Amino acid sequence: MKQKIITSAEKKILFLPHAIKQMSRPDRMISTEEIRDAVFNGEIIEQYPNDERGESCLVFHLKDKRVYMLYAHQKLNIWL
Repeated sequence: MKQKIITSAEKKILFLPHAIKQMSRPDRMISTEEIRDAVFNGEIIEQYPNDERGESCLVFHLKDKRVYMLYAHQKLNIWL
């Protein structure tokens, strides 16, 4: 699953409105580059192969004492 996410992220990462809202919170201010780093270097900690929205997973990444938790899911064979 990790390789599927990386292959897709090399082409495009889609930030849904909820993600943008969470990234823009004053107490977070997470950049798209930080998200890219988490996608490429994070660890899948949960997998949801039978999710009704398509195969998905939860990604964890820790860098510079900052924790990132990302939800990645597949839609039309594209990982987001």
